[in-house]
Amino acid sequence: MVTLSKVELADWQAVHAWARLPEVCRYQPWGPNTEAETRAHVAAAVQAWSEEPQQRFAYLARIGDEAVGFGELHIRNRTHRQGEISYLVHPRLWGRGVATAIGHELLARGFGDLGLHRIHATCDPRNPASARVLGKLGMTWEGRHREALLIRDGWRDSEVFSILDDEWHAISISR
Repeated sequence: MVTLSKVELADWQAVHAWARLPEVCRYQPWGPNTEAETRAHVAAAVQAWSEEPQQRFAYLARIGDEAVGFGELHIRNRTHRQGEISYLVHPRLWGRGVATAIGHELLARGFGDLGLHRIHATCDPRNPASARVLGKLGMTWEGRHREALLIRDGWRDSEVFSILDDEWHAISISR
């Protein structure tokens, strides 16, 4: 069972175990991280928990005592109650449902705890595994943003998925 807890400064080494790997950041505008970059990322994520109003909720994902991934929920617009989720999983656990479990918990917190109306996520079109995760979460494909991010191998398109609060609640009731 995957659990999420607030990321702490001491978690930087666990996060670095995957943030330093080229395969993890292949579709991202960051990385592979140096130790200093991972420490800075974790420090910023920890700091975000004390900001008012809080816009970023960063979590370390664990199975038992083992750190296995990272999940974030960002408030993108409080007035319109919109957020965005993202997740990363150590590659030794890819294909085992960990990303789906992280995403599920982030959506539950976004709709339940924060009262959001719409939550979206993006993924690189070359990453069908991430698109499958978003589909398993009940998110609807909305389209593609062309050349949305500049990454190491050039401009990256982003597939956009979203789910609304009433859709989430209908899915949650049926589980």
